[in-house]
Amino acid sequence: MSRVKFGLFAPQVGVPFSVIKERAQLADRLGYHSIWFVDHMWSRGMPDLDHLEAWTLMSATAALTERIGIGTLVLCNSYRNPALLAKMASSLDNVSNGRLLLGLGSGWMDEEYRAYGYSFPSARVRVEQLEEALVVIKLLFTQPRASFQGKYYAVEDAANNPKPVQQPHPPILIGGAGEKRLLRVVAEHASIWNCPNNVALELEHKLAVLKQHCDTIGRDPDTIEVSEQCIVILGRTEKDLRGKIQFAKRTLGAVFDIDKTALKGTPDQLIDAIQARHRQGVSFFTMLFGDFNQPETLELFAEKVAPAFSA
Repeated sequence: MSRVKFGLFAPQVGVPFSVIKERAQLADRLGYHSIWFVDHMWSRGMPDLDHLEAWTLMSATAALTERIGIGTLVLCNSYRNPALLAKMASSLDNVSNGRLLLGLGSGWMDEEYRAYGYSFPSARVRVEQLEEALVVIKLLFTQPRASFQGKYYAVEDAANNPKPVQQPHPPILIGGAGEKRLLRVVAEHASIWNCPNNVALELEHKLAVLKQHCDTIGRDPDTIEVSEQCIVILGRTEKDLRGKIQFAKRTLGAVFDIDKTALKGTPDQLIDAIQARHRQGVSFFTMLFGDFNQPETLELFAEKVAPAFSA
């Protein structure tokens, strides 16, 4: 089976930049594979909390770290013209010396679209737009000049230099689980599929659907890395674990089903839980720790859990 990777999911909801900087630099030193932000103007139900813009935050993080990959779960395709996004991505990949992971999705938060003046078309149209955007982005990543005329986007003899450091382009992660259209786009364009936490219990079925789409287009499904957006609750002792589970239910329970989908345990128990998920096909865990990524938990995971998967 493929090597297991551990990324830190770090939603910037109500978090000052000083804390984000601390967590990113700590994760960098501890050897986490990557750090992931969210692409929203605010968090649903909490519009008054501070919420830094994702690409600005990614750029600042790249300047403050040395090794860790930098991505977003996931960029909303509707918010940026794909040609401009390709330019931004190529630039950030150069600035970071090849550390960008380009996470993309079709968008979903309708009230955010309306508030910021974006049209909110049907799910079908948003996925079609995502698919066209990926064509444009890949052309600008790889071709001396890019030309494309689609239903939603067009470029004509467009240059994009410098090209990304990572060749042929940064890994493209697509998040979402729509079976008819979204997973077909994953099959056609993604290096990585990110399974949202709210469908984690359907992973086996979703992977079967993804395989069907791969079979249809003639792609080996094993060439798509499977990641999971997951809540991880790690306690140093059983008592510590129980307290952290209760805290996670109070603070995250409105968004995530802690009982059903969280990976939780003391270090040895968590190793077993991750190994079980790995056997189901997940090799890339993008983890939000249930205590909101406290430094001592990041250190405990790096010291007691991650080494079990380093071979």
